[in-house]
Amino acid sequence: MPSPRFADHHAAQPPERESLEALITQARRLRGGLDAVRREASSADAPADPQQRWQRALCDLAVHHLDDLDGHLGQLREGLPADTADGGVADAEPPAAPPEPEPHERGSLLRRVGSAEWNLLTDEVSWSDELFAMFGREPSDGPLTLDELPSLVLAEDQEGLTTMVTNCLVDGRPIDGEFRIVRSDASVRTVHMVGEPVLDADGGTACMWAVLRDVSALRRSQQAVAETRESLQRQRHIAQTEHRLAVELQQAVLPPWRGSLQFPQSGPAALDLAGHYLPAGTRALIGGDWYDALQLPDGNTLLSVGDLTGHGVTATSGMAMVLGALRGMAVAGQRPGPLMGFLNQLLDTAAQPALGSAVCCRFDPATRLLEWAQAGHPAPLLFRGGTGRALDPPEGVLLGATTGAVYTQRTEQLAPGDLLVLHTDGLAPRRTHHADAAHEGAERLLALAPRFAAARSAQDGVRIVLEEFGSAEREHDACVLIARVGA
Repeated sequence: MPSPRFADHHAAQPPERESLEALITQARRLRGGLDAVRREASSADAPADPQQRWQRALCDLAVHHLDDLDGHLGQLREGLPADTADGGVADAEPPAAPPEPEPHERGSLLRRVGSAEWNLLTDEVSWSDELFAMFGREPSDGPLTLDELPSLVLAEDQEGLTTMVTNCLVDGRPIDGEFRIVRSDASVRTVHMVGEPVLDADGGTACMWAVLRDVSALRRSQQAVAETRESLQRQRHIAQTEHRLAVELQQAVLPPWRGSLQFPQSGPAALDLAGHYLPAGTRALIGGDWYDALQLPDGNTLLSVGDLTGHGVTATSGMAMVLGALRGMAVAGQRPGPLMGFLNQLLDTAAQPALGSAVCCRFDPATRLLEWAQAGHPAPLLFRGGTGRALDPPEGVLLGATTGAVYTQRTEQLAPGDLLVLHTDGLAPRRTHHADAAHEGAERLLALAPRFAAARSAQDGVRIVLEEFGSAEREHDACVLIARVGA
């Protein structure tokens, strides 16, 4: 900042050269580190992601701040006198200066800061070369007077500039404000002006000096940060809303009963039932897993578990559609095999096609005969006499995988005291691919056979499962449904 020529000011003590060199070195080292961070953010694979756009905007804003800092420190260093303050000879071997910026970078930094002085007594106006470049004027055109200056300012900013200048000249207030100018090439620049009046011996305003800084790039970066922050906040609000809707829809669709349920509800208990939903390690990932038990009009009991691909509202709404269709067709008398075929057709022709896996069982309490079908899903596990095994699966591909798929069914004779475990494939942490995770979950369940043998109810069986899998950091949510055959 130059000293006014028309008033006496105490000379500021020049900064120590070593201190400036150290600060410049630190600023450039930080600038280099920030460049690396900015390159990493710019090479992201998902440029449309609001979080990454916001991060890149913050990096750009920080770069502009550091460039300005480096430029100001460089000007301070270049302005230091060659001799020492007391008139002696400067150090013979000054500290080695850090590497200079590239010429085009250094030039752009210096061109963003200029100075001006308006003498009110002589009408003399003095502009620095940098200010001419900032305003897009040739030095031969001459500087603008305070009356001429608003001619380059946007109409909506002229009143603010006039107010700042008037307050400075009349009331002696310092100037600190911004305005936008339109250059001869039609480009718009944002200029930050800092200045103050210089008083004569009688206390009147003799002149006004100012330092003007082109902050266009800085303001664009700040605007980008604000816009991307708002976009990120909107995305987070949308995600929170969708998560809440997914949770509410899931809670509305899954069975409302907690604890044990007995079917049939009157007479000797044929099945003692209990189920549980296990959330993913990241609770934001609400999936399309379900478990269900329903007493049918003919006295049989429908048992089902399943899983639709995806997360969020799309998955839970698809799950609600599939479960509603499954219940309706089972009540209408469809057997498990044909029922799976209709579900496959439903997903295959849906407006938003999806893939899903499911197990559907129909239990006759009179004969204790279990009739079941599956669609790319882990088979039910049968525990009897302290041992367990997976039921031999009938043929059946994933729901929605192919048009016209045929699903066969099998039957299994159950006995009093048998424990039947139906589960989705997300019980175990998914360290590898889908099939391995499902296999690991089934193997760990089968290893619980001795503990299941001591279970007195289906709810005891659920507690055993939760003790084994409840604390696992699952990548996907899961469901378990346990049926215990009564006497």
